[in-house]
Amino acid sequence: MKLTAPVPGGPCWIELSTSDVPAAKSFYTALFGWQTETDPREEAGGYTMAHLGDARVAALSPVYRPGQPPAWTVSFAVEDADSVAEKAKAAGGSLLAGPMEVFEEGRFAVLEDPSGAVFSLWQGRAFAGADLFNEPGALGWTELVTREREQALAFYADVFGWTARASETYPQWGVGGEDFGGLLTMDENVPPEVPPHWLPYIAVADVDATAATAQSGGGDLLMPPTDIAHSRRIALVRDPQGAVFGIYRAGDEEQSRAG
Repeated sequence: MKLTAPVPGGPCWIELSTSDVPAAKSFYTALFGWQTETDPREEAGGYTMAHLGDARVAALSPVYRPGQPPAWTVSFAVEDADSVAEKAKAAGGSLLAGPMEVFEEGRFAVLEDPSGAVFSLWQGRAFAGADLFNEPGALGWTELVTREREQALAFYADVFGWTARASETYPQWGVGGEDFGGLLTMDENVPPEVPPHWLPYIAVADVDATAATAQSGGGDLLMPPTDIAHSRRIALVRDPQGAVFGIYRAGDEEQSRAG
């Protein structure tokens, strides 16, 4: 991901909703070296911030309703959450929650694109978003996994003004000329029960070692460490509670550009 700080339209934050926050803390601390701090205010609902040193990189929270499957959500920075939410609804999306105030930190909304992939809007005030990107333990890439490629390309261009680098197999999302993610189209080999979703990729120094740590901590490898185009090495992990995320070798993006 070329972005190094939150910018309007770009990914700015990732948040895990999980059925077991203490277990998730242990798993991700072992995996990424995160330090966690839970907001003590009752109205914060157990919201837990994850840090790398002084840098805020992610959050963990309890699921919002009984039966909700654990999942990672990607938030995109906006200057006006209300107007972007209205734009998303006009383009065929659905508003699931908000827009709402989050203390003095900012304004927040949860939406679903026309295919059912969930994402969030974040209008930052006191908190703009992640302090670190692309370094081991921090967000480095975001991927929309969907069965509706053309619909998705049109929807996100309408809502955020994203560009999509032309590709028959893997268009790459961009904002302001900077790529930050891609679009993966599910084919007939993907089980029909897998819903469209946004998938965060977290940078790591060693994909194989991190994948082994995930397994020893009770996680499952949905894709073992694999080399893909441009010498990038990635893996897909499902945590012990069922949330899925990707990992990739930090620095591979720079290597591919140099090559």
